[in-house]
Amino acid sequence: MNKVKTSIMGAAALAAIFLAFKMSTHDTKNHVSEKHVVENKTDPSYLKNSVRVVPDFPKKGIQFFDITTMLDDPKAFQICMNRLEARYKGQHIDAIVGLESRGFIFGAALADRLKTAFALVRKPGKLPAEKFKVDYKKEYGSDIFELHKGSIKPGHKVVVIDDLIATGGTANAAIELIKMAGGTVIEVAAIIEIPELKGREKIKAPVYTVLQLNEH
Repeated sequence: MNKVKTSIMGAAALAAIFLAFKMSTHDTKNHVSEKHVVENKTDPSYLKNSVRVVPDFPKKGIQFFDITTMLDDPKAFQICMNRLEARYKGQHIDAIVGLESRGFIFGAALADRLKTAFALVRKPGKLPAEKFKVDYKKEYGSDIFELHKGSIKPGHKVVVIDDLIATGGTANAAIELIKMAGGTVIEVAAIIEIPELKGREKIKAPVYTVLQLNEH
């Protein structure tokens, strides 16, 4: 009787182990499958297609590249942030500086992934404390950028980030502000680049873009 009872208990234990192994294998397959879906969407054409082009905005004759449609797509946003994280991980960056206003979205997310500081470059009237200030020209006019004093410390290694590189005016204004604060821009990052405007050639720092509009 004891032998039969022991045999039944042993069979039950084996069945439990088999069931646990089967569930674990199923979960692993699901994980691999989900990862495969993400990897299938890493090609530049997928990211490019996630960006909406709006003609004649904010002025007639200007094409506006709208990244809100990328943000609407969790996979596209994840792929974008994965690329940025891979670019800067392990480089001992002291701060990410986001440019008003779409640079805030990507900059804050990147700073969180890299476990580093995030600072904001803003237009006039937005920063309440003592600040640095610079005038600059952009693709459809002129503007002013400001940076809080103390947000970037002397000697800080900084990455500047925005959604778009066009003529390079906003990036150079941010570089000037960071220089005033005593920091060094090791690279300017953007999600989109318009190569025809040759902004990269005018920016006074190395440039990295997740996506160029002439990619297929």
